[in-house]
Amino acid sequence: MERTKPESVGISSARLKQVSAWLETQVSSERLAGASLAIARRGRIVFQETAGLADQASGQEFSDDTIVRIFSMTKPITTVAAMMLYERGCFQLDHPVARYIPAFERTQVWLGGDLTMTEPQATRMTVRQLMTHTSGLTYGFMNQNVVDGDYRARGLDQNKATTLADWVDQLAAVPLLCQPGTEWHYSVATDVLGRLVEIWSGQSLADFFEREIFGPLGMADTAFCVPEDQAHRFSSLYRPSSGAVMGATSPPVNPLKDRDPGLLLLDPMASSPYFQAPKFQSGGGGLVSTIGDYCRFCQMLMNRGVLDRARLLSPKTIDYMRLNQLPNGADLAAMGQAVWSETNYEGIGFGIGWAVVIDPVKANIVASVGEHHWGGAASTFFWLDPKEDLFVVFLTQLLPSSTYPLRRELRAQIYQSLLD
Repeated sequence: MERTKPESVGISSARLKQVSAWLETQVSSERLAGASLAIARRGRIVFQETAGLADQASGQEFSDDTIVRIFSMTKPITTVAAMMLYERGCFQLDHPVARYIPAFERTQVWLGGDLTMTEPQATRMTVRQLMTHTSGLTYGFMNQNVVDGDYRARGLDQNKATTLADWVDQLAAVPLLCQPGTEWHYSVATDVLGRLVEIWSGQSLADFFEREIFGPLGMADTAFCVPEDQAHRFSSLYRPSSGAVMGATSPPVNPLKDRDPGLLLLDPMASSPYFQAPKFQSGGGGLVSTIGDYCRFCQMLMNRGVLDRARLLSPKTIDYMRLNQLPNGADLAAMGQAVWSETNYEGIGFGIGWAVVIDPVKANIVASVGEHHWGGAASTFFWLDPKEDLFVVFLTQLLPSSTYPLRRELRAQIYQSLLD
């Protein structure tokens, strides 16, 4: 993407120095091993910097071409793939999932108590409910009840040694957490959506991504694995040695005062399973990418479906995806349970594939109504603000994403640099 001087698009170069200082402080305070940050406005990059190390053991620097695990930032890509197939007439948003995956016809709904206490689905789970996390599915790592306990017992959100098709059939045997459409629960729904992409397209998820999205957009480093000849560019994965978890709604941390004693290595760049193509292609969290690649994806979205000569979606479809899809205009606080997630709950709705800001005051963030965003488990994050014609991509490798309120801090740092 083209770079330009910040002032040419209404951003202060002087105030961006504060953003640079914030980025450097994340490393010097030992919050993060390394990170990269890109800011774009009006179709041009105005800021792209890196700090720290991709691998502490070898001293390899975190650079613009560092490859990272984007985890749940895979979800918007999978949802875009599904909406491309929607535009081709492969399905309707209100179609039952069971129309394409018959095993979900028999899936029961948990009533509380043990797993034998269930009832049939009052209305069948729909494709749109998969896209909005209102399907009744969950994640095993939530550790909230016997339903997610059964996910863990079956290994449904661990490293999977099965195909996506077989995994979906296993998932359909577990009761839903609630009746479809009644509650918002962050979940494996986008993995099910990835299987639907395979069914509708007749291609593997990896092949569809490469042929229909990554190739056309020039996202050369985004895939389900890291090529052997690019292994030297892959970042290691860390967690805080203190085990501190601040949470999305925790008060800001002063990184110079609340210093973390260090980082523990979780997945070393030298021996990661990401160097082998996975049997299970996770549309909910399986991709690796670079900051340049994800910026191209974001610019396509900012352009309402097109980048250079590659049009993936129509402007009308993108506009629809940006709308809050929760019933009666509700926010996540009204429909969800405040457990671990990639966003706040108050004042935040959910569109097709990402969270949507519907009330910045309730959300306690400086943002625009209609700003949409999502993040990944390793503290990565992106947001798009159509009102300001601005997007931001932040990449790092720290589990869990709730360790520090990086995303809230970053919003404040970037919006303070705007001049108009």
